[in-house]
Amino acid sequence: MGSKDKRSVAPNPKALLPIAVFLVLYLGNGIFFEYISPSEGRMGFYVVSVVLAFSIALIVAFLQNKDRSFDEKIHSCAEGIGDDNIVIMLFIFLLAGAFSGIAGEAGGASSTANMLLNVIPARFVVPGLFLIACLISMAMGTSVGTISVIAPIACAVASNGKLPVPLTVGVVVGGAMFGDNLSFISDTTIAATKTQGVQMKDKFRTNIRVALPAALITLIALFIYAFTSKGADVGTFEFSIIQALPYFIVLALSVIGINVFIVLITGIILFVGAGVITGTLTYSTSLSSMGDGMAGMFETMIVTILVASIAALMKENGGFEAILSFIRKKADSKRGGMFGVAFLTAFMDIATANNTVAIVIAAPIAKDISREYGIEPRKTASLLDTCSCIAQGIIPYGAQLLVAANIAKVTSFSLIPFLIYPFVLIVFVIISILKEGNGKKTD
Repeated sequence: MGSKDKRSVAPNPKALLPIAVFLVLYLGNGIFFEYISPSEGRMGFYVVSVVLAFSIALIVAFLQNKDRSFDEKIHSCAEGIGDDNIVIMLFIFLLAGAFSGIAGEAGGASSTANMLLNVIPARFVVPGLFLIACLISMAMGTSVGTISVIAPIACAVASNGKLPVPLTVGVVVGGAMFGDNLSFISDTTIAATKTQGVQMKDKFRTNIRVALPAALITLIALFIYAFTSKGADVGTFEFSIIQALPYFIVLALSVIGINVFIVLITGIILFVGAGVITGTLTYSTSLSSMGDGMAGMFETMIVTILVASIAALMKENGGFEAILSFIRKKADSKRGGMFGVAFLTAFMDIATANNTVAIVIAAPIAKDISREYGIEPRKTASLLDTCSCIAQGIIPYGAQLLVAANIAKVTSFSLIPFLIYPFVLIVFVIISILKEGNGKKTD
């Protein structure tokens, strides 16, 4: 992503100033309005628009490097935005928004969750909630959407079964991050694969070798809890098989490697049919829900365009080379390069509190690191997606924990001890890097 100009660029740490400006504006104001001077009824990290923060950062990038004309800088931005993978990513975001909107309006997520809850024995409801969140998130492609749907059910289960609310909601957050990390229609998957130029199925196969063992360990821990605690009467939940079926079809099509455009269009058509048959959708609500879903993706698309422009200018000005130079000093092997990608991505997520934005920022630098250190692109894509989801699933000021805490009427910090999956996943990511990162960097 970036300029086609292949001239060598000297390392220039000052070229990273736009990112520093963004962090001060977004992270600084977010912390201030969330913890120092909270605004009632509004999450602090949403007081300052991420689009505004990146727009100001872009202006700073344009003011740098007076040796290049304004027109030359515009050309660099245009090349960054016009990258084939960026264009594909923008189109997929639109379709994913339409799919999310129609699926939610049709009642697919709640019906799927309720159907699974009705077949899970009461004693195993806690591991069951984790599994349900995993499946729903993989099918929906959104962790926040999954939490919004499943967290109220988890609260009802906790109340009926006299279980700790932070426990039931915490396992839902963990499952949501598992699905978001692996889903073929998640914006994080789209961003990670398209920026690295790899097939989604290849990234999935690499990812599953890390995520599945972590999920199994999490399940074992939850089953141990289930066996050592008394059973819980969680009640019954209403569902429609017709509303749930499209999710399973979409999930199956994704896993077998069907093109993501075909999967999303098929899912939209299936949910329109399911909604009309069950009476949850009409012609007008179908159109409006798809439009609302697409509109919900506009901010992500604008951020992608802004970050592509900033990244192109920073690369031209030597910012990327400065980061690479720092990594070269700290790592002389493929393993070191992989840890560099992992830490860079996690840091960007901690700074931006948005895993998709973190991937888009880190991706071009990660691509250069992978070339220099001989890291397979699919592994780089996996690290980008996985490490951003780990950080996003743990930080108490991220949308996932804030939404979950708001629904459960608890603090986001109270959920952290029950986020078993993200913490276990960290261990398996480290193991995978140590195992796969043998060898010196390539010349």
